[in-house]
Amino acid sequence: MPAPPAPRSAYLQIHLCVVLWGFTAILGKLIVLAALPLVWWRMLIVTLVLLCIPRVRRALTELDARSLLAFAGVGALVALHWLTFYASIKLSNASIAATCIALGPVFLSVLEPAMHRRMPDWRDLAIGIGVVPGVALVVGATPGDMWFGMLIGVLSAFLVAVFGSLNKHLVHRTDALTVTALELGAGVLCLTLISPWVDLLIPGQGGTPWTLPSPADWAWLLTLALACTLFPFALSLHALRHLSAFSAQLAVNLEPIYAMLLAGILFSEQQQLTQSFYLGAAIVIAGVFLHPLLHRTGKRAETSNVGVAESKSVER
Repeated sequence: MPAPPAPRSAYLQIHLCVVLWGFTAILGKLIVLAALPLVWWRMLIVTLVLLCIPRVRRALTELDARSLLAFAGVGALVALHWLTFYASIKLSNASIAATCIALGPVFLSVLEPAMHRRMPDWRDLAIGIGVVPGVALVVGATPGDMWFGMLIGVLSAFLVAVFGSLNKHLVHRTDALTVTALELGAGVLCLTLISPWVDLLIPGQGGTPWTLPSPADWAWLLTLALACTLFPFALSLHALRHLSAFSAQLAVNLEPIYAMLLAGILFSEQQQLTQSFYLGAAIVIAGVFLHPLLHRTGKRAETSNVGVAESKSVER
């Protein structure tokens, strides 16, 4: 007997979540703080809010030492992903950073089989090869003074693939909110420890992590942490109960498109980039959309961690 169709409200809810996630790139551009303190405060705010939930605190005490260390390690990768993502925005622009993040699923399609010692799926390899012309167009159309930001963005997408693959095999040890609190808390510690060296690797994006934001930055940071992280996560949990993995994945893949549209409207970034860039971005994003079409096997949707990646994946 076929499953009943998802209510229209579920589609609207998941698209609202994706739009809010798309705003993370915009807020990263609006916040004056360098990438390191920006990410440090965002992770700290979300962690503190989650620790106010009794069941999260209780679940943390029930985790064994091996799980705690595993999640903490992934949290360090999450911190590095966010650090490089926001550094990419500040060193290039939101459109370039969003296009780079769209490469995450391509990296994942190669990395996950290698990490688990199995042959890659031919469909994933085909998508990876298919987006190469798009990447070439993006690289060729990126202004010279934004190249470093683009390379940092590609590194950020690679980190998404690494911790995405690791999280897939760890997240079932406890609930998603507890995982998120632990990983983001570990991320705060990681950023604190590496802060003396960040400026050496990414000039201008380091500094003291606990640098106090300006009143305007406080407003944007709270919006980023609460309205674009916790709220869409809670809403997505509800929506995903009524959506197939295929429908949810297609919606989530709209995130880089929303980010680029918002960047064009708010920052006029289309004046900085050529038609070749947008053609290349379209090819890359088309590959991301093609992935769930080729893999439409009716797998059950799984929810990902709250705000862990700017490019969410609900199907693993």
